[in-house]
Amino acid sequence: MQKTSSRLLALLSLLQTRRDWSGEELAVRLDITVRTVRRDIDRLRELGYPVTAVKGPAGGYRLDAGGQLPPLLFDDDQAVALALALQSAAGGTGTLAEGAARALTVIRQVMPARLRHRMDLLRVTTVHPPETGDAPQVDTRVLTDLSTAIHARDELRFDYAQDRKAPNAPQRRRVHPHHLVAWHRRWYLLAWDLDRDDWRTFRVDRIHPRTPTGPRFTPRELPGGDVTAFVTSRFRGSDGTTTDWPCRGEVILDLPATTAARFAQDAVVEELGPDRCRLTLGSWSWTGLAAALGRFDADIHVIGPPELHDAFARLATRYTNATHTTPVP
Repeated sequence: MQKTSSRLLALLSLLQTRRDWSGEELAVRLDITVRTVRRDIDRLRELGYPVTAVKGPAGGYRLDAGGQLPPLLFDDDQAVALALALQSAAGGTGTLAEGAARALTVIRQVMPARLRHRMDLLRVTTVHPPETGDAPQVDTRVLTDLSTAIHARDELRFDYAQDRKAPNAPQRRRVHPHHLVAWHRRWYLLAWDLDRDDWRTFRVDRIHPRTPTGPRFTPRELPGGDVTAFVTSRFRGSDGTTTDWPCRGEVILDLPATTAARFAQDAVVEELGPDRCRLTLGSWSWTGLAAALGRFDADIHVIGPPELHDAFARLATRYTNATHTTPVP
């Protein structure tokens, strides 16, 4: 029979793997008696683990959430995955990154040498694209308040600053919160806007919740049912039912395919010869698509559609006028 301390750790590990266990199942897995299982459950409770009894013909046990966070057990893969996730989060800014960095330090200190070595071999650095100004700071208390309202299905009321540079002119908003979304280093709240009668996304760093929250609501069904697809579609300028760009065109560039591919992002590049390639690219507008194609710094031959031809003509006129425009002092 295992020593008591080892047996308690094994018991705790089993309780973390699934929701309910019968006393008989635990006794068989640990090669002990049901009576010993009961004693060990009592010891775990004394150590602060919220193990509750499950009613039923055979009875059983469940490890529930408690008022405090007790020590946790992870297998090797879970520990390394957690450390890598914290490394990535710690590479950001704000209170979330600070909390992740502190948690990573704690976990690394108690890791066995073999796991610490694995983590060091997999050490990653999160590289964010340079941005003008400071990265948006998100208050973890705001994230918690929004998450609580989402879970409780409470109407949210908050002041929303359209521009962080004009915090003194916020808008009052009323929404039914649906999801918190992380997108390109920013947190967003996906919600049904009660005053605009439509789905909206709000930057969390610009939200200032008001208390108390509003009445309970019955959640609406998100178009398409997939949060990732819906948010991707909205950020691409579509209606939320498709992840494709609303405007998509096809051109031939006098540029090697290998060169174009470096800047093509999600475009499709086909090689047509040593110095020519076909490019299929999408954008939120036809003018935006034409402007995006101009960044390749090569001769462009438009295949279609006609809207893309027209967009290049508009841009050509606009750029020509810009060369003759007198700067405003």
